[in-house]
Parts: sequence; C-alpha cells; structure tokens
Amino acid sequence: MSFAHKKSLGQHFLNSDFVPKKMCDAGSVAAGDIVLEIGPGTGVLTREILSRGAKVLAVEADTRAITELEAAFPDEIAGGRLVIFHHDARKLDMVAFGLQDQQFKVIANIPYYISGLLFRQCLESDIQPTDLVFLVQKEVAERICAKPGDKHYGRLAVLAASTCDAHLSFTLPPGAFNPPPKVDSAVTVLHPLPHDEVFQHIGAIETVAAAAFGQRRKMLRAALKSLAKTIRVDATSWLEACEVDPTVRAETIDQNAFRRLATYYAEATQ
Repeated sequence: MSFAHKKSLGQHFLNSDFVPKKMCDAGSVAAGDIVLEIGPGTGVLTREILSRGAKVLAVEADTRAITELEAAFPDEIAGGRLVIFHHDARKLDMVAFGLQDQQFKVIANIPYYISGLLFRQCLESDIQPTDLVFLVQKEVAERICAKPGDKHYGRLAVLAASTCDAHLSFTLPPGAFNPPPKVDSAVTVLHPLPHDEVFQHIGAIETVAAAAFGQRRKMLRAALKSLAKTIRVDATSWLEACEVDPTVRAETIDQNAFRRLATYYAEATQ
C-alpha cells in the first residue's frame, strides 16, 4: 500500500488474501458475475473477485485509492472487467452504475460509520442485487441477523427480514485489518427474498420498528403511543386490530407481526 489510511473515511484495509477468498465464497462469486464492490481501497478484495472471472464495478471515494487501483489493474480496466467510479457510497446510484435490468452482487468492506446507511440504501433500492456480502462491525452484523428474543434484535433485524434472509457468515479479529479497528468485525450475507415475499411498505416497517424499539423496555402499547397519535388511533386498538398483544415488548414479536402493524400504518397514512 502506497498511501496512509484516512481516519475521516473510516478506512481499515484488509491485509491478507484469506478473508477475500472467504467473502467471495460466501457470495458464491463465479465467472460471468457482475459484482458491485463498495470501497475497494487497495484492491485486495478486488483482485480475488477478478480472479474468479467476475466483472467488478468499484465504487471508491478516495482518489489515492483510485490511482492505486489503476496502477494495479491496467489490463482489467482496459478490457472492461474493472470499471472504477469516483463516487460517494453514501449516495448509491444503481442507474449511474449501469445496473438497471442487470443481475449483480454487492460485496463490500464498509466503513463502520456509514454501514447502517449503506445497508438501508441497498435494501430500499428499486434495483436489487441477487446477493449482498457486507463486512461490517460485528455488533452491526449481529443486529442485522438477530431473531426475536435475541439481545441484538431490533430495528435493523426487522428491516432486513422484510426483504432478505440474513445470516452471519464468519467473524474477524482486529488484526485482519491495517490499521486494526478497536472492535471485532463480521461478514454478513443477505439473500433477497422472492419478489412475492418482499414486504412492500419498507418505509412504514422501519418507522414502526424504530418507534417500537425506541422504548424497548416498555410494553408495545406504550412504545407505540406517540406513533399511534399520528394516525389518530389508540395504540391498544391498533395492536389488537393487528392481532398483537399490547402488553408484550418489541423484542418478542416476529416479522409477520411487524408487517401487520406496518401495513395498518401505511394504509392509515395514505
């Protein structure tokens, strides 16, 4: 690596070939695939994806990293197998990347401070990948993959389950990166649900889940009281109409219950 990391960009570069291999295995990357790689950095993961015969669309904000990628992969760039976009990943634009009407995968070593934002952008986009492989802070991965009753179960898990089947693939110690972060990391794999199983009111389910878990120690009838007022309904009546016990807490109810609550909310706000 010919340049120092920028703390302001949350850069932690992979320092071995082992992790990229496992990430590509997790995403079943194969010849002919189109892979959107977010934050390629020095190209360690990029090299592994290319070695499997896939085409890489690399989204990178740091011009120093782009210069290094251009020097490392001139043949792949000339042949069209690596296309680099100087772009802020916080404003993903799948159309600008030419991904409309394309099947593609997303693989990313995401800066921790924007991981939640990027996660939501990918899930809420009208242009959906076939697989997503995110390398994020372990705690974030646990929150994405949590199930009802788990201590990490919350808004992110509800949002993920509304569009994807998510699981935590493997964890990494700080030493897997340069510079090492202060926390462990993990790779999360998300497989989008079949179209007819995807919940259609994404904004509504995120709003309801945020309210429900915003006061997670309270019963749902209390946690949703303020949100209920915005749709001019009593919280207990709303919950009972959706066949949800008003006296339970948010961490105990499943995806189907959240979908019923969100559908009611979405229809009430139309």
